[in-house]
Amino acid sequence: MSVLKSLESKIAGLVEGAFGRAFRSEVRPVEIARKLVREMEEHRTVSVSKTYVPNEYAVYLSAEDHARFADYEDAFVTELAGYLLEHARAEKLALLSRPTVELRTDERLALGEFGIQARLVRPPEDAAAPPSQGDAGHTMIYRAQREPESLEPHVPTHLRRALVLVDGKRMVVGPGGAVLGRSRDCDIVLGDANVSRHHAEIRPAGDGWTIADLGSTNGVVVNGRSARGAVRLAGGDQVELGTSTLRFELE
Repeated sequence: MSVLKSLESKIAGLVEGAFGRAFRSEVRPVEIARKLVREMEEHRTVSVSKTYVPNEYAVYLSAEDHARFADYEDAFVTELAGYLLEHARAEKLALLSRPTVELRTDERLALGEFGIQARLVRPPEDAAAPPSQGDAGHTMIYRAQREPESLEPHVPTHLRRALVLVDGKRMVVGPGGAVLGRSRDCDIVLGDANVSRHHAEIRPAGDGWTIADLGSTNGVVVNGRSARGAVRLAGGDQVELGTSTLRFELE
């Protein structure tokens, strides 16, 4: 059983209790779990032999959303921490300590909005670990999806067909990946003078997909962030190459 499926099963089993009341909130538990994993993936720190990821996460909620989690908050953050731990193990990512998750209230957030701040914090006794990030970096803000989210098991990412949407066209990414660029020999050709001949590559990685810059002039931006190395992609991610904006989708 996959980690996400296991987490969803636990959530489904609690729907009749406090979880059932919380699901009427605009922010849903599984949605928070998925965005926590995204923040873990996007805040990697590469050392000589290991890839470290944050071990402390703060989830900021509106006052109303936070209140709806009050009845089971301790159990919920424990489940989220376990979910992050299993993901790190599956992806062979290094942690300086067991992940911790804390829910906080931010009065500036509206119902259905939540923020996540990820930090890599070195335990006091671990002098050999990378430097702590402390409070560096910004808090990523998300808005809850408006459509109901099914608790049925999800099809593994690597078994779903990948697509790139650009200029109204839907282009399929082959099972072995695709090179994007201006050259005619690319798998996905972009008619943009600001795109390099061989600009970036989308390729399968583990149970998902990544995009990597191929030494382009103008770089790759994913969801507003400059991509360094291989960056994991999720359905709905926005990718900018030159002046072209693409959308990565999974079917």
